Amino acid sequence: MTDARQQPAQYPTPIHHPHDIWQLDAEYVTPGVASVYIIQQEDRLAIVETGTCHTVPHILEQIHQLGLTPAHVDYVIPTHVHLDHAAGAGHLMAWCPNAQLVIHPRGAAHMIDPGKLEAGTRAVYGAEKYEQLYGSLLPIAAERVTQASDGFTLDFNGRTFTFLDTQGHAKHHFCVHDSASNSIFSGDTFGISYRAFDADDGQNLLFVTTTPVHFDPPALRASIERLAGLKPERIYLTHYGPIVPHADNVSQLLQSLDAFVAIARQEIAPPEGRSDRIQQRMMAYLLAQLETINPAADLDQARHWLSMDVNLNTQGIEVWLQRQAS
Repeated sequence: MTDARQQPAQYPTPIHHPHDIWQLDAEYVTPGVASVYIIQQEDRLAIVETGTCHTVPHILEQIHQLGLTPAHVDYVIPTHVHLDHAAGAGHLMAWCPNAQLVIHPRGAAHMIDPGKLEAGTRAVYGAEKYEQLYGSLLPIAAERVTQASDGFTLDFNGRTFTFLDTQGHAKHHFCVHDSASNSIFSGDTFGISYRAFDADDGQNLLFVTTTPVHFDPPALRASIERLAGLKPERIYLTHYGPIVPHADNVSQLLQSLDAFVAIARQEIAPPEGRSDRIQQRMMAYLLAQLETINPAADLDQARHWLSMDVNLNTQGIEVWLQRQAS
């Protein structure tokens, strides 16, 4: 059976959320995997996440549909420099003459000179797969880059963005609180929740992402609790779309963090075959959670859909285990 994520399909129509927040599919791998958000404040625009270079035409088309132009974009804001979030940044900035890129201080150098980031990712994926997923990275002039440390604020045409340094997933990660909607754009800090798995009663499958190379369980727990403690009305996940951070969702997210750490520690020996064992147990955990939340879910389809996340999560846990050992 082929990977469910590789099936061709029509990309979803952009969704208009309250407070003029537009959710676009990033066209990354397959529909329903990654989001880009366009925030409109009167005739000004801010874009949170950029997807890849393949996403940029979709963003430009949506700007046109709003009756505006790329010159109306004030801010381009990747939550961190992982390429499903930021590979399109240079291309998008080239189209938006008045925009500032806003980025975590630890990620700024990679946006100004992305050569090392691109070379490293090409080495992992190979040239053909890399081009298919991400495309070339374009540098961004240093004077067009604003570094947002913890507590940094921007006035977006009367609407305040507050930047929150959120460690645990990546050291170059921030989240963005939007005053107008009392919502948070969480990147990967508040986990993954695919709309394809939602139950009819609105319950969500929600779990942490532990992708390489900065996974830090205590820091991630602190970041999740910090975001929940702000009591936002919604959290806009990059993967995928908005969720309500009610107590059950927060609890489920933290439980997944504890479960993945426990699996890693239980399977630490012998080292031979450890990754396979972790993947099997993580997949079993997620499928059991999904079956509880949504008994009508197709578990075979879910297994294929979740395989990429389980693989990446395991890679990150392996790096964390090696760091613990050293």
